[in-house]
Parts: sequence; C-alpha cells; structure tokens
Amino acid sequence: MSALDTMYAPNTLAAKLLNPLQPLLALAIRLYVSWQFLKAGYLKVTSWDSTLYLFENEYHTPLLSPHSAAIAGSFGELFFPTLLVIGFYSRIGALGLFFVNAVAVISYSQVLLAEGSEAALGQHILWGSLILVSIVYGPGKLSLDHVLNEAPL
Repeated sequence: MSALDTMYAPNTLAAKLLNPLQPLLALAIRLYVSWQFLKAGYLKVTSWDSTLYLFENEYHTPLLSPHSAAIAGSFGELFFPTLLVIGFYSRIGALGLFFVNAVAVISYSQVLLAEGSEAALGQHILWGSLILVSIVYGPGKLSLDHVLNEAPL
C-alpha cells in the first residue's frame, strides 16, 4: 500500500460507509420538499375564497391574472410534488417545483425581501437548494424512475 493510499484510506472508508445512504437522503429530500408544497396547495384548494383574495390583493404574480395565477399556483403545488413523492418524472417535477418556488418569491417579494422576513425567505432558499439537488442528481434508487430505467425494454 502506497503512502497516498494510506493517507487517503479514511476518506475511502467514509465513502464505503456513507454511499449506501444516498438513496435514503434523495428520498428524504424529495419527501421533505414535497410535503411543504403539498400542504400549501391543499390549503389553497380547501380555502379557495381566501386563496383568490390573496392572489387579488397580496401576491403580485407576473403575466397572469389573479384567478389564473391562483389556479396555476394551486396546480403546481399539488402536481409537481406528487411526481417527486412517487419518483416518477422526478426531474420534470423538480423543475416545475423550482419554478413554482421562484414565482412564489417573486410574487410575494414585497414581504419576503422586507426586513424581518429573512427566515421566510430562507425557507424558500432552502427548498430551492434541495430541489436543485433533485434536478441535478436525480431522484435516487428509491424511485419509480430508477425502477423504470433499470427495467429491460
């Protein structure tokens, strides 16, 4: 064993111990982020009058009327996380959810970018970062995408 191998052995051991956890981490990321958006989408559709009020008076969604933005936002918060949870079309779901998250920040920027709202903005940054992990690295082995990609055609 060379001196370089000896010096690098702890890192190699750490990789052997930690690499099997990658599928669990990918699943945990998908479930955590999805849960945040599914809760918001559920609240929107079960309190539709309040949702319309917020889109008409609080959220300033670019390019869409308040009613269209409420429908699109609710759809995005329910559809894209569902794809992530089951791990089907995961990267498409993650891209869609990243867009929903970005539009939420833009539409509510007067509050999220105001002094005293750093924690709320931080949540969106955290969610966006975790979504990017799913976009770049994929959903992991504990996903329907992985099963379908491994299946012989």
